[in-house]
This record gives sequence, C-alpha cells and structure tokens, in this order.
Amino acid sequence: MDITTVIINFQTPDLLNTAVRSFKRFYPDEKLLIIDNGSDDDGESLKLIKALADEFKSIESVFLNSNIFHGPAMDLAIKKYVSTEYVFFLDSDTDTKQGGFLEQMNKILSSEKNVYGVGEIIKANKRGYKSETGKEILLTPYMLINTHLYKTLKPFIHHGQPTLHNFTDAKTKGYELRFFKISDYINHLWRGTADRFGYGLGFRAKLDYVLNKLGF
Repeated sequence: MDITTVIINFQTPDLLNTAVRSFKRFYPDEKLLIIDNGSDDDGESLKLIKALADEFKSIESVFLNSNIFHGPAMDLAIKKYVSTEYVFFLDSDTDTKQGGFLEQMNKILSSEKNVYGVGEIIKANKRGYKSETGKEILLTPYMLINTHLYKTLKPFIHHGQPTLHNFTDAKTKGYELRFFKISDYINHLWRGTADRFGYGLGFRAKLDYVLNKLGF
C-alpha cells in the first residue's frame, strides 16, 4: 500500500507510546511519520520517539522547534514530508485493537477517482460544531485521504475542527467522502492531548462558541 501514517505528538509520550506500539503490532512495516510539535517536556517525547525509531525501522520523525498546533502540523506533514499517494492520520491518543482497516480503506479510496477521503463522517456547521444541516467532514483521529488532492484544496488550519474548510472545499470541487467504521478497529480517548493542554485557540474559540449558541 502506498500510504504514510502520520501521528502528531505534543508532549504526551505516554499516549504516543500506546498509539505507536498498538498500530505497529498490526502494521510493523507500514511507513509511520511522527511529527513532534515542539514538545517541552524535559526531553521525554524526544527520548521516546528516538527509541521507537530505533526499534521500528519503518518510523521516521520530525522535531519542530515550537508548537504550531495540530491542523498546521498536519498540513506541514503532507506538504513537506509525505510522498506517498495516500496519508493516514492517526491521533496520538489512540489504541489500535485490530488490523485490516488500512487495506479496506485503501481499497475504497483507490477504487473511485472522485473519492478524496475515507473514515467516519459527521456533519459540522461553519463554526465547527456538530449539526445535521452542516457540511460532511471526516473525524480527524483516524482518516485516510488522497495526498495529491489535498494539495489542491484549502489547507488544514488551527481550529477546533482543523479540516472543516478543507473538506468543504473538496465537496465544492466535486470530491466525495466515504464512510468506514474505523472505530471498530481503533479506540480513541478523545481530547487526550487537549484535556491536558487545551486547543490554544483563545478568544476565537470563545467567540465561535457564543456565535454557535446564537445561531450565527
């Protein structure tokens, strides 16, 4: 499979260790890129990532000087470091329980040329909150997308839903998302990093919350 798996880490080495080892239990030879997003944790993330890269030869790593936040780090990974046809994003607070999902997702994505991404689909409004009248997006903790098509669309950004504008742009240009119940294969803690360090969105997040409540 022509896939690179990307995990973004921000000073949660305990979670990252589980995410990597559980994924590698089923995909020991698949390419895995770990982007460390400027962790400042007394070198704990650095030591773990280097140890994992020594143990699993299919792992590559990039260490950023500062935290550019999750969406921009995903964008950087695709634009600068991923050369494969597809990229699978896997959150650092995940635990892979069984294999077989990459093969199935790869088959879906490669069989239809107008399909841009595969994963679990929700609808979100323009503020990034779940809404049945919103736009379809893939859940970011575990999704497979077309690397080349990504580069023709609006980028992932620093936001509570960093993929919102990207998937909206894809839909506008005629590309589709396909549902795959990846949560049957991977457990996700939800907010594993955010619960410790927040989203770093400041006033903008509060404004979006208020405007969403008001229906704007």
